[in-house]
Amino acid sequence: MADTIAKNAWAGARDGFNGSVGRTPLVRLRTLSEETGCNILAKSELQNPGGSVKDRAAHFIIKDAEKRGLLKPGGTVVEGTAGNTGIGMAHVCNASGYKLVIYMPDTQSKEKIDLLRSLGAEVYPVPAVPFANPDNYNHQAKRHAEKLENAIWGNQFDNTANRQGHYETTGPEIWEQTDGKIDGWICGTGTGGTYAGVSTFLKEKNPKVQCYVADPPGSVLYKYFTTGNLERTGNGSITEGIGQGRITENLKGAPVDGSIHIEDEVSVATVYKLLHEEGYFVGASSALNVASAVALAKKLGPGHTIVTILCDGGYRYQSRLFNKDWLVSKNLYECIPEKHRKGIS
Repeated sequence: MADTIAKNAWAGARDGFNGSVGRTPLVRLRTLSEETGCNILAKSELQNPGGSVKDRAAHFIIKDAEKRGLLKPGGTVVEGTAGNTGIGMAHVCNASGYKLVIYMPDTQSKEKIDLLRSLGAEVYPVPAVPFANPDNYNHQAKRHAEKLENAIWGNQFDNTANRQGHYETTGPEIWEQTDGKIDGWICGTGTGGTYAGVSTFLKEKNPKVQCYVADPPGSVLYKYFTTGNLERTGNGSITEGIGQGRITENLKGAPVDGSIHIEDEVSVATVYKLLHEEGYFVGASSALNVASAVALAKKLGPGHTIVTILCDGGYRYQSRLFNKDWLVSKNLYECIPEKHRKGIS
């Protein structure tokens, strides 16, 4: 009798942290929808249990390693990350009994580094150098993992378990939540997992869905998908975790109908528009996604439904994006409308 009561008591609940990853809400951004005459919809991935879209990649990479017998109880996960995948992995590792070692560029926000350490990860911030450099944070993570027993290198950029996770979960969720009435899908990409998994699924359901890559300054993807050349547009971006200097294994072969370049000034202005007009406190990557969805809506014309991603919350970037001195130092303060500057200190 007691067993029956206990089982019934949690029958509608999700099973722990890992069981609560995904099934996030899809929200209509009212102001932007009204301005474009389209439905601008955002998958609120900041409502994952670890606070970002990267919870999905972390969960699927670790689950895949377990299935393949590469990671056994008490083992160690080593990863190179700009922050969010590492945070997701820290939660999954804590829930699953693994240790975690993180290598990350020292250009990332202090909030992310502090949070990773608070979650119990061993963190090594290292100089930000190109992927071709052997001291790139990803290569250092790989070498660290190779020195350990019962350890894996997550390899989120080229481990297609990342892409598969979005093909199996994020894509189907978006299709179901829109009842298949979706005309465009767009987001920025770092590893390529979110974009590729979702676009592949959506194109299989309806080849007419327009799938676009959003891209910040300093990345090669905009030029690659518009001209075929791996050339950077601009010198760098304040966005974190998106943009790329190469085509990752996750991104290879993904359906791409085009690309939209978004300047940092637009992303930062959108951060504050989302906060003060939609109520969403998000980072620059989420804002870039929303700005690109608006651009795609204008390209397709009124009456269309466009879906993008809110990657994570703004609290992970508070010392930068919401700091007047930092914004001024990056020549980004003036791009924020006067009516949206309240709260900047």
